Amino acid sequence: MSASSGNGRSSYSARSGRRDERVRPHLIYLAIGFPPAAKSCAYRMRETANQFRRLGWDVTVVTIAAASWERDSGLDYTLSENVDPGIEIVELPLAREDLETDIRKFSEERALRPDKWLTRLRKREQKQFPEPVFGGWRATLERAVLDVHRRHPADLLLASCVPYVNLAAAWKLWEECGVPYAVDFRDGWSIDVVNGGEAFTPDSEAGAWERKIMDHCLSLWVVNDPIAEHYRARYPHVADRIHVVRNGYDKDSVPARPRKADLDAGLTFGYLGTVNYSRQQLSVVLNAWRAARQQDPLLRNAKLDIRGHIGAGANREANSLTELIRDAEQDGVSFGGPVRKAEVADTYAGWDALVLILIGGRYVTSGKVYEYMATGLPIVSVHEVDHDASRVLTGHPLWSGAFGLDEMKLTNAFREAARATLEATDTERAAVRAHADPFTREGLMTRAVRQLAEYALSDPHDLPVNGAAVHPSGATPTTGAAESVRAGGVSA
Repeated sequence: MSASSGNGRSSYSARSGRRDERVRPHLIYLAIGFPPAAKSCAYRMRETANQFRRLGWDVTVVTIAAASWERDSGLDYTLSENVDPGIEIVELPLAREDLETDIRKFSEERALRPDKWLTRLRKREQKQFPEPVFGGWRATLERAVLDVHRRHPADLLLASCVPYVNLAAAWKLWEECGVPYAVDFRDGWSIDVVNGGEAFTPDSEAGAWERKIMDHCLSLWVVNDPIAEHYRARYPHVADRIHVVRNGYDKDSVPARPRKADLDAGLTFGYLGTVNYSRQQLSVVLNAWRAARQQDPLLRNAKLDIRGHIGAGANREANSLTELIRDAEQDGVSFGGPVRKAEVADTYAGWDALVLILIGGRYVTSGKVYEYMATGLPIVSVHEVDHDASRVLTGHPLWSGAFGLDEMKLTNAFREAARATLEATDTERAAVRAHADPFTREGLMTRAVRQLAEYALSDPHDLPVNGAAVHPSGATPTTGAAESVRAGGVSA
């Protein structure tokens, strides 16, 4: 375990409830995916940690070594540039065993019977915690938070999921040391956000873990209202602890103004995000794009630029989606790879319109939808009609609407977006940006972090959270009431 230099002492004894106002409070932040990991969650994690620092907290981030992300999604060191230098980062020597590509490290079983080896691996992982892939990390994470707390006693632990095994570490610190914890579920655990419905039953092992965590957590964050509704219905006794904290966008990720369309040079449509959708969905997009180029003179020499991560580990940029894009090169389609955080605004500045391709339905929002809005560019949506992104985009004057995978309607949407690039007025583009204003990540996280910090440092009888437990299990919970903080229809 390695750590950057940090300082400060704790201000709070969780077991006694006594605080010393002369010293700084301390947050342990379980944030697997913190910069420089090239993960979409890194933006949210960075802003969360920075906001605690701005409130005067010491912050210790517990994550995994950068080398582990090199074999997974990759690294983007520009993400680290705006991390508060006072944040201590503890990197654990954890990595996904299944993403190892050095065959010299393979066991005989993995080399000769890889499918059998993977099945055995998943079973071993879930013996320690009911989560495939990451369950085996439990003991290391538990030791890490205990070590950090012994060295620098904590007032609060915040666990960001995934992985959900972070919850075991939060519980360990709570059970042994009485440190209150909060959870940023983002997409939630017991809900299948992609397909809808229940991911596991309440009486399963995962269900027992989630119930235990929910019973005693100080606060739970999720990224949209449908997910919050799921958890409030599943755990009504802690409904007031559940808060919608949307992802939002960073102001430095959008250009100052959209570029002026140039028909002679050809319009450029762009997609920026993780390429994690199905082959069928991408096929529909490419077919509709091809048809629109054939039908509309405005699109005859148009280009579709796809940017982002495709796959992980050994399958990165080596899969059927990459092949589909390559086969569409004659239709002006290209794949330019991932975009570093520092280059995002310049990438948008080179496009005339955007294509928003998303998986899932009403439980999925995506972080990119807010960024897309803030660019002021026309948006063609390729996702289910009943999708949370549709709720976010409703009222956007340059949005195509959502049509699912209706190829003919998507073809028309491309054509309408092409016209919008030429005909959109300054007033309409200003309205688009105004529509995005309430969703700045800094604004959303400022409110959410301030609220959580106040909860964590309140005396038990002052906590404005219904049923919040601020002592290890067995103590008498307190009761109260809380109000959601809302701005522009966004709750935090």
